[in-house]
Amino acid sequence: MTGRDLRLAPLALGCWLAAYAALLTSLRVALVLTTGAAMAAAIARRKRVLCLALIGVALGAGATAARLAIRDDPTVTRLVSDRATITAEVVVRDDPRMLPGRTPSFLIDADLTRADDLDLDVPVLLIASGDGDWRALLPGQRLTVTGRLGPARGGDLKAAVLAVNRPLKVIGRAPWVQRAAGSLRTGLQRACEGLEPRRGGLLPGLVVGDTSRLPPEVQEDFKAAGMTHLTAVSGSNVAIVIGCLLLLFKACRASPAICAAACVLGVAGFVILARPSPSVLRAAVMGSLALAALATGRGRAALPALSATVAILVVVDPELAADAGFTLSVCATAGLLLLAPGWRDALQRRMPRIAAEALAVPAAAQVACAPVIAALSGSVSLIAIPANLLATAAVAPATVLGVLAAGLSPIWPPGAQFAAWLASYPAAWLVTVARVAAGLPGAALPWPSGTPGALLLTGLTVLALIGFRSAKVRRVVLVVTVAAVLGATPVRVLAPGWPPTGWFLVACDVGQGDATVLRTQEGEAVVVDAGPEPSAVAGCLDRLGITTVPLLVISHFHADHVGGVAGVFQGRRVSAVLTPAWPEPAEGRTGVLAAAAAAGSPVAMAAPGEVRRIGPLTMTVVGPVTPLHGTRSDPNNNSVVLSVSFGGTSVLLTGDAEVEEQQELVTAGAGRADVLKVAHHGSAFQDPAFLTAVAPAIALVSVGAGNDYGHPNPAVLASLARGGARVVRTDQAGDIAIAIDAGELTVTPRS
Repeated sequence: MTGRDLRLAPLALGCWLAAYAALLTSLRVALVLTTGAAMAAAIARRKRVLCLALIGVALGAGATAARLAIRDDPTVTRLVSDRATITAEVVVRDDPRMLPGRTPSFLIDADLTRADDLDLDVPVLLIASGDGDWRALLPGQRLTVTGRLGPARGGDLKAAVLAVNRPLKVIGRAPWVQRAAGSLRTGLQRACEGLEPRRGGLLPGLVVGDTSRLPPEVQEDFKAAGMTHLTAVSGSNVAIVIGCLLLLFKACRASPAICAAACVLGVAGFVILARPSPSVLRAAVMGSLALAALATGRGRAALPALSATVAILVVVDPELAADAGFTLSVCATAGLLLLAPGWRDALQRRMPRIAAEALAVPAAAQVACAPVIAALSGSVSLIAIPANLLATAAVAPATVLGVLAAGLSPIWPPGAQFAAWLASYPAAWLVTVARVAAGLPGAALPWPSGTPGALLLTGLTVLALIGFRSAKVRRVVLVVTVAAVLGATPVRVLAPGWPPTGWFLVACDVGQGDATVLRTQEGEAVVVDAGPEPSAVAGCLDRLGITTVPLLVISHFHADHVGGVAGVFQGRRVSAVLTPAWPEPAEGRTGVLAAAAAAGSPVAMAAPGEVRRIGPLTMTVVGPVTPLHGTRSDPNNNSVVLSVSFGGTSVLLTGDAEVEEQQELVTAGAGRADVLKVAHHGSAFQDPAFLTAVAPAIALVSVGAGNDYGHPNPAVLASLARGGARVVRTDQAGDIAIAIDAGELTVTPRS
C-alpha cells in the first residue's frame, strides 16, 4: 500500500462499523458506544490512527442513536405492540416496488406523519394491496391510508410495518423534481414499448434501474452471470454520463471551468432522471469520485475523499451501514481507486490506453466486490469477470442512448423512439452475454456465506494480489486454475451427485415462496405448495425424478405458494389435491381448482386432526386448530400445518402460519419436531413459545435471495440457532435435501 494516503480510513471504518453495530442492537448500546468512544478519543488524542478511529465510532454511533431515538418513539412502540389499525398520513419516500404474485401488491418506503389524532415523524414500510394506483405514486406525495401496524424486521431505522388493503387517498402533489423524474421515466418506458421484450425491458434498467418490465428469465441470467449491477443505478452510470460530457466538451476545446460546470449539471440531470433517492444520490457521489480519480490520476487524493465521503454518508443516513448496495458501491469505488490505475498502466504496455482501461475498470470493481457478493450469495462466480469484460463495450452506448431517449421523450417522442431503437442493439449484446454465461457449466462455486466467507475470500484475494507481482506465481496460478476448471467441469456436469442417497425431504429453491417434496417411493412424492411460478417447482421435481404425485397439499392460496401449481402438474400425474378451508385470496384458489380440474384430480379441504398415510409417510393436519379472523393476515394464519412422520423422524410444515396460529398450536399441545419448515419464510411474525416447543434439530427457511420483505428475520434465525437448530436457507444453498444416513439426519444443499 506504499504511496496510498489512508489517514482518514480509520475514521470511515470506525464510523461505519459503529453505525452497523448500533443498528443491530439498541439505542442503549449506541449511547454507550458514543460516550465511551468520545472519552477514549480524548485520552488517545496523541495517537492519531486510534484517535481518528474512535472519533469515527463516536460519530457513527451518535448519529445512529439520534435516529434510533426517533424510531423507538414510545407512542409508536405501543401502537405496534397492540397491532393497532390506524388511519394514517404518510409521505412516500421512494418508488413503489411491486411484489411477485397474481395479486398486485407493493412495498413502499414512507414517513408516518400522523396516526389517527397523533402527530408523528417516523419511517415505516407500507405493504399495500388495496384499491388504488399504487404504482403511479411518486416520492414526496402525501397519502391517507388505513392499515394495521406490525413490528419491523429490525436491523434498520423503520419503526413499523403498515399493512394496507384499503383504497388510498392522495392529498398532495409530489415536488416538481420528482414529477420531472416521473415524466422522463415514463417517457423512456413508452419509447421502449415497441422493442423486443428482453431489450426493451433491459434498457430502462440500465439507465434508471427500472426493471419492472424485464422478463424474469433475463433477470435470472444476469444474476447467474454476475451482471446484476448493470440493472441498478450505480456509480458506473454516473461515470459514463459524466465521462461522455467531458469528452464532448474537451473535443469542443471548452475551458476547464465550462467542463466542470457541464459535469455538475450532468450529475444533477442524471439524479433527476434516475430519481433523487438515497441510493441514487449515493451512486452520484461515488461515480463522480471514481471518475475524477481516474481522469486526473490523483488516486492518492481520492482515497481520503472516499473515506470522508463514506463517513459523511453514514452520519447523514446511518441505515446505509447495513445496506448491501452501499457496501458494494464503496468496494467498487475502492477497487477503481486502488487497483484499476495500476492494472491499466500495466496493460497499457501491451495495448492501447482505451482498451487497457476498458479491461482494468470492470476487473478491479469485480475483484473488490467479490467478497461481499460471496457473503451474500454463498457462491463465487467463475464467469463474472469475463462476462463483465465482454459486456463493457456495450454498457456505455446503451446507457448514453437510453439517457438521450429519456431526455427527448417529453419534447420529441419519435426521436426518443429512434434513440431507444439504436440502444436496443448494445442491449441485445448484454442479454446474449448474460444468457451464454449463465448457461455455462460450473459458472459458480459454492462458498461459505456471511462474514466468514467474506473474510476468507478477502484474505485469499489479498494474497493473490501480492503474489501476482511475481511472473512465476502468475504462471503457476494460471496453470492451476485452468487445470482445476477443466478437471472440475466434467465432474460437475456428469456426476452432480443430486439428489443424495436416502433422501426423504427436499425444500425446493423456488425463490420467494415455498415448495416442499416428501418422497414416498422411487419417482413418487407428496408435494406441499408450489412456489410463485411454474418453472422453478417443475425443475426441482424433474431433478428429483418425480413423475407421480399422490397428493398435492396447498397450505394457503397466496401467490408465492400456488403461483407455480401448473409446474407440479406438468408431465406428472397428480392423484389428489388437499387445500385449506380458508378460501382467500380468491384468485389463488381459482388457479388451483382450475389446474386440478384440467388434470381430473379430486380436491378436498383439510380438516384439523385429519390423518393420511401414503407409503412410509404419516401426515396429520394439526392446524389451523380453529378458523382465525381479524389477524394481520387471515390467509397466513389459516395455513394448513402438517405434522409428518417418516419412520422415527418428525417433520413440521407450517405454511405461512404467523403468531396467532402458532399460539393456538402451542395451546393445542404442539410438540418437538426433528425438522421444522420455518413459517412465512423466516419472517419476524413468529411466536417464541412455539419455536421453543418445537425445538427442531434442523430449521429449513424457504426464501428468495435479495427479497424486499426483510426475510428471514435475523432475530428469528438467532433464536433458532440458540435453541440448537441447524439453520439452512434456500437463498444460500439452493435445493436442500434431508436424508437419513446410518440413523442420523444429514443436510445436503444442491449448490
